[in-house]
Amino acid sequence: MKTIKKSIIILLMAAAQSAFCTTISVDWNKSAGKIKPLHGVNNSPIVLNGDIPEFREAGIPFMRTHDTGGLFGLNVYIDVPNIFRDFDADPSNPDNYDFTFTDAYLKSVAKSGTKIFYRLGVTIENNYRVKAYRIHPPKDYKKWAQICAGIIRHYNKGWANGFNYNIEYWEIWNEPENHMMWTGTMKDYMDMYTVAANYLKKEFPEIQIGGYAGCGFFELTRPIEKCPTRGLKILDWFNAFVKLGAEKKAPIDFFSWHLYTDDPEEIAVHANYVRETLDKAGLARVKSVFNEWNYNLGGGRLGDVRKSHKGASFVAAAFAAMQYGKIDMAMYYDATPARSYGGIHEFPSMDLTKTFFSFKAFNVLHKLGEAVETAGGRGEKIYAVAAIDRHSGKKALLITNYNNAEKTVKLNFDGEVRRVFVIDEKYKYTELNFIIDAKKTAKLNPYATLLLEIE
Repeated sequence: MKTIKKSIIILLMAAAQSAFCTTISVDWNKSAGKIKPLHGVNNSPIVLNGDIPEFREAGIPFMRTHDTGGLFGLNVYIDVPNIFRDFDADPSNPDNYDFTFTDAYLKSVAKSGTKIFYRLGVTIENNYRVKAYRIHPPKDYKKWAQICAGIIRHYNKGWANGFNYNIEYWEIWNEPENHMMWTGTMKDYMDMYTVAANYLKKEFPEIQIGGYAGCGFFELTRPIEKCPTRGLKILDWFNAFVKLGAEKKAPIDFFSWHLYTDDPEEIAVHANYVRETLDKAGLARVKSVFNEWNYNLGGGRLGDVRKSHKGASFVAAAFAAMQYGKIDMAMYYDATPARSYGGIHEFPSMDLTKTFFSFKAFNVLHKLGEAVETAGGRGEKIYAVAAIDRHSGKKALLITNYNNAEKTVKLNFDGEVRRVFVIDEKYKYTELNFIIDAKKTAKLNPYATLLLEIE
């Protein structure tokens, strides 16, 4: 009888242990496509004619140029009216353009090995209610397109003592549904996009044209009273834009959109909606570009969280959700050090944060090239993404515990763990190989992220 009772106790203990243990399985033989360029960013430290070594260290694939420098683009960077200061001037005359500071800024980005994703438009005007300066519809859409063509020609064709950066992605405006970005109507924007996109695509058939950097689709996932875009008719804007492409009134190579959330699953829901809507309209070739995202919970200044091990865990979880979801490329907002959304630098010290090292860890997978299937954990907020280099046989797994409690994780895959890098409350991308035991089991601290290099 005692033996039976002892056996029952052992079984119950084993069952309890199993209940609190999450298994993550990786199948190196099942490809999940290429590792996507998800670790892009908006902006960078303002470095003129120099280098941004942290971009090279993390292999940042793209830098989107929106809100560069701050209010009004500091009057010198990126924005169309900063480069072409007199709208009534002749856009065919290079003397009417001022590329000076934008040249010096983009030169540093390009030197760092990061591609440029250029937003054609203006910086957000948060105080538009006091007075709106640059967020009105251009008074002549074709002329605005001709000015944009001059900018493209300068950076891609060497015009006006320019460059041959071969910038592929050119985005027309940003969040026109947002009153801080556009004083016109939905029709005004669609008309401008139609004129500009057709003109630019004819002039430069090799580039990718798209828009409109939508505010997001909160109506899909949040109660209306908690929806930050309530009243903006977000879905109507998206449907109108999709219609332009479906009816072939304007070229759309990519649709860009945004979401600020603390839930990686909300990203997945919005991404599915975007992809399904485009596909149903016959726009399966149109890329889904998620080019503003960050940790956010009810607004407010969350800079400390965004830079912490919790912010790093959110970023790693988001990378996993995006990699296995319906997103083609992504850009985190923001890599401007002094901004509250700037999660990858401490300011003013410029030390790299724990969140930065999630970007660096994902780049290890990106360099390997091929994603493979993983299973388990996601319902318990354990996120994982894995990659392999078929030529060298090198493998890596990025895993994060996006919970405020410790979790035990059992790893199920072929291969030996060679190195383990840890990001948590105590460690910042520190090699601690003992974290994974001989049975490939690990206890992950709250909001801990691990990068495993495997052979």
